[in-house]
Amino acid sequence: MTLKTRSWVKKRVKITWKGKFKIAKACKRHLLSDKTKKAKGRNKYGLIVSKSEVKKIREQLPHM
Repeated sequence: MTLKTRSWVKKRVKITWKGKFKIAKACKRHLLSDKTKKAKGRNKYGLIVSKSEVKKIREQLPHM
């Protein structure tokens, strides 16, 4: 029996060159006109996944 990769994880998680997992931050899709420049700048870059969540993601991506 083969292990399947979860499609939702493939689409939402990127792996950095050091092997860490990176996801996009929230609050960056709509209603941006009400947010300050500082608040939008804080969400500019991705977020490194915490160590406690890495194990869950690795189970979802068995071939990575």
